[in-house]
Amino acid sequence: MADPILIWGAGAIGGTLGAYWARAGEDVLLVDIVPDHVEKCRTQGLSITGPVEEFTQVIPAVTPQELTGTFRRIVLAVKAQATAAAAQALKPHLAGDGFILSAQNGLNELEIAETVGAKRTMGCFVNFAADWHGPGEILFGNRGAVVVGEIDGTIRERTQEMHRLLRVFEPDAVLTDDIWAWLWGKLGYGAMLFGTALTNDSMAENFADPARRPAWRALGREVMAVAAARGVSPNGFNGFDPAAFAPGATDAAADASIAALVEFTGKTAKTHTGIWRDLAVRKRKTEVDQQIGKIVELAREAGIETPALSAVVDLIHDIEEGRRVQSLETLRELIARCG
Repeated sequence: MADPILIWGAGAIGGTLGAYWARAGEDVLLVDIVPDHVEKCRTQGLSITGPVEEFTQVIPAVTPQELTGTFRRIVLAVKAQATAAAAQALKPHLAGDGFILSAQNGLNELEIAETVGAKRTMGCFVNFAADWHGPGEILFGNRGAVVVGEIDGTIRERTQEMHRLLRVFEPDAVLTDDIWAWLWGKLGYGAMLFGTALTNDSMAENFADPARRPAWRALGREVMAVAAARGVSPNGFNGFDPAAFAPGATDAAADASIAALVEFTGKTAKTHTGIWRDLAVRKRKTEVDQQIGKIVELAREAGIETPALSAVVDLIHDIEEGRRVQSLETLRELIARCG
């Protein structure tokens, strides 16, 4: 009997995973809210473009209104702000022995677990670069770290199963018993990426400018301070070294990690973040409240001051609402508020 993998959200992350899995012969069903994208995927095919690999794969796809049945394996790959609504919509489609894997940015596993239960929630960390360019087209800019693990730290048969599937896409995918260490590492790096989106410069250009380093140091250090307060020791990946921003680490250590990020981000066809693309191209809200705002909230609970993170939230809101534009001047406001 077929046991399809349901991917809810066929954008940059979900669409790329789905295309690779379907090409490998896995039974995949995509769900997306954009009717034109759904129609293109299931008729002409989803095209993966860019320097890593180029191919087109026809994949069964439906809109949420068209979805029927229950599924054991569900991958949730929507923007963080859509997590709660998506998890509620998915609940009737989750099989009794099923689970939802969060292939997202942030700490969305917490929100999913509130809806379907912790035992039915699996964590996943992704750092590959991809952009949804339009119906049926995704740019796969470069490979990056991929990690999967249970949120309670156990290794189960289902965790190993998803690890095998993720290795179809990323041969170096990691199976971990501490997914939170990876997710918090991504939050540190992600905070910096939100900072780069305050300008129209590329990620690499932002990281390469010595005058902007105070912003990257401050953002990384604030996230690592909150992680430490929560007893988490974040893992590094793709040039980002959490230890370089941990309490007591030197400027030299932070700058070495920032230099490594210049090299990593300078090699991708995806020159700007999805955050920048949300603001500059798609003209829509970013995930700033769900990612950075959540860290600020946790910091407040721990009595930790976060002037840089709070500034990023404020400045991204300003751009979203038309009070500021993406510019070096806006980034300088962040630097001024780093404390």
